[in-house]
Amino acid sequence: MGGAVRGSGARGQRPRWFEDGALHFGLGVEDTFVPQERPGERALDEYALTEHYDRWHSDLGLARGAGADLVRWGVPWYRVQPERGRYSWSWLDGVMDRFVELGLRPVVDLLHYGTPLWLDGQFANRDYPARVAEYSVAVADRYADRVTDYTPVNEPMIHALFSGEYAYWPPYLSGPEGLVTMCAQLTRGFQQAQSGIAEVLGDAATFVHVDAGMRYDGDAEHAGTVARLREQTWLVEDLATGAVDDAHPLAAFLAGHGMSDADLVGFREHAVRPDVVGVNYYPKHSTELLRAGESHRGGFADPRPTRDDGTDGLVELLRAAAARYGAPVALTETCVTGTVDERLAWMDASVGALRRLRADGLDVVGYTWWPLFDMYEWTWRTSGGPRVDHLLPMGLYALEERADGLARVRTPLVDRFRRHARPDARSTSATEGLA
Repeated sequence: MGGAVRGSGARGQRPRWFEDGALHFGLGVEDTFVPQERPGERALDEYALTEHYDRWHSDLGLARGAGADLVRWGVPWYRVQPERGRYSWSWLDGVMDRFVELGLRPVVDLLHYGTPLWLDGQFANRDYPARVAEYSVAVADRYADRVTDYTPVNEPMIHALFSGEYAYWPPYLSGPEGLVTMCAQLTRGFQQAQSGIAEVLGDAATFVHVDAGMRYDGDAEHAGTVARLREQTWLVEDLATGAVDDAHPLAAFLAGHGMSDADLVGFREHAVRPDVVGVNYYPKHSTELLRAGESHRGGFADPRPTRDDGTDGLVELLRAAAARYGAPVALTETCVTGTVDERLAWMDASVGALRRLRADGLDVVGYTWWPLFDMYEWTWRTSGGPRVDHLLPMGLYALEERADGLARVRTPLVDRFRRHARPDARSTSATEGLA
């Protein structure tokens, strides 16, 4: 088909970055979209909150100036496809052209939590898998000469928890049945989207599968739950790659909460594979504890206590991902929320950990600091307060409220990131890359 021909051409111009033996440095722009509203819950759109819709041109210049090779960047599905069958491309066209102009390689998130407003029932809609695949293929086809790297769904297990088990986000399912329903629907959409993109791009396509790297520890009372949660961390990826059969540790859990043998057979028959497995790791949050006398189920309403295991947790998760899926691995999100000095220390420690893993022979191909500039906590959705109350100091650039909007204020993290990414390059000025 036409798209496949364009994809093959793109491959010749843009070799697959993860095959060149280098450690590639990326930055991310926080791109959570949950546009549905109801009493007490307002739409959550990080591009709107951070004013990225207006500042994308200079924002991408900041990423280039900081020395990034890659940018993890998401398409706002609900804005690009405001009605079924109708796309609005003009804004996205400009962004994609800017990536080309800057020589930046986008790794495109096609689904970063939210569905369009016209999709009744959101992820629970029986047509969701076909609709997300249709949209994904439309994006891949339109930009086949410019974009070859896709994440079909970012953090599918966080999707499943927030929209399924915890009932925080649409479609507000709950409990184990809600979790399993979400896992099944996300897997169907994941597989159909990736297969459709592969038809468009052919060998040009690179698929970066990304999920939250969650770790769990607990006392003897919670041993069974801890064991289940450790396996659950990988569940959607296991389903999407066809790795779940009767011998899988969660087979009985899935069967007991609504997943049929026919579902599992279908997932195995339509299995997709990652070119790169991405792990998102935040040292202050990625290790959760289950202890006697505590009822924490996880999430915003009833959070579990956490433990900072530093680079030990990061190394464990990257090694586990590589062993489980037999693919190159990348750290696709990391930072600490805190002072500039705390962020500098974590950047140095985490980059050092990846370099040691590479020296030990692990195929680690990417490091992504998330985000490029500060973001706003998701609790903004259920708050009536101003955005400043939810600011998370995480970025290379700080966000500062000014009369003309949110300024991107350079911090020492910019030069530190560039030294890691491009050790032989000169330090950048505050305006480099903005033209």
